Amino acid sequence: MHDVARLAGVSRQTVSRAVNDKGEIDPGTKERVLEAARLLDYRPSRFARGLVQKGAVTAGLVIPDLRNPFFPEVAAGVLEAAEQRGWQVVVWDSRIDEAREREALDVLSHQADAVVGYFKDPDDVLTRHLGGVPLVLLERGPQQTRFAAVGIDAATGVEQGMNHLFRAGHRRIGMLDGVHGPGPRRQAFLEQARRLGLPADESWVVMCPEHSVAGGEAGMERLLAARPEITAVFGFNDLIAVGAMRTARRRGRSVPDDLAVLGFDGLSLGDLVEPALTTLHIDKRQLGRLAVEQVARLRAGEEPLRGADAWVTPELVVRDSA
Repeated sequence: MHDVARLAGVSRQTVSRAVNDKGEIDPGTKERVLEAARLLDYRPSRFARGLVQKGAVTAGLVIPDLRNPFFPEVAAGVLEAAEQRGWQVVVWDSRIDEAREREALDVLSHQADAVVGYFKDPDDVLTRHLGGVPLVLLERGPQQTRFAAVGIDAATGVEQGMNHLFRAGHRRIGMLDGVHGPGPRRQAFLEQARRLGLPADESWVVMCPEHSVAGGEAGMERLLAARPEITAVFGFNDLIAVGAMRTARRRGRSVPDDLAVLGFDGLSLGDLVEPALTTLHIDKRQLGRLAVEQVARLRAGEEPLRGADAWVTPELVVRDSA
């Protein structure tokens, strides 16, 4: 505001009246102020206003794919926790599109007091689109960003799942990874395979074209072609794991007798498929509740949760598929 006032040759009070459309200002002066604001990319901060003007808090929630049943459960956790605090939530579906993620930040930086969500861009890119709005990143480990974050302890979860498969006698385990490149789940899979003395190179990992049942079906076709000797498969998420089971059946492999299948997410559909899916269950509502707690801390000027307090640890749920 100081910079806008200096460029336009007016007082800070005049800038405030112009950008807040108060009316007690000469139209020519108002236009001069707004032009200066445009030149400086000045945006009034709802967060800063909220520190001095008490009113309803609006949080922006950016979700990558509302068609994936994992993310509505996370959103439910955010909405429940926000409602308990009397906050409003604006939900934005980025459709797994990085350009839409940035667009969401551009829009929400004007509309929201804080933003929670999934973003693939690095911190410096996010900063350029935030406009000073507090940000809480979902599923980006607190040690991986300077922003507040809530992560998933993939290493501990995958260790539980791999140890379960190993105890069941499996020594040739493949992985169906997600579409967006190697990440914590693949790294944890390969590291745990090495610790157990199992084959652990990239030839045992296949990328699926998408995070869906169809993506899992296509990925499983490729994995069976590359490694027909596998006796177990770990899916990046439950949808991919269900797709793997469908392909296995089409290829004449019985689950779990010929091929054990392990998922990661703990979706309710895992209990509905046949055979029921063994999975690493994530408390998705807790993920959302922790994100709201992080926002509350930022708004209060407190340090965000760090370390184990900002992690959600998956738990192994053993069913019939493995």
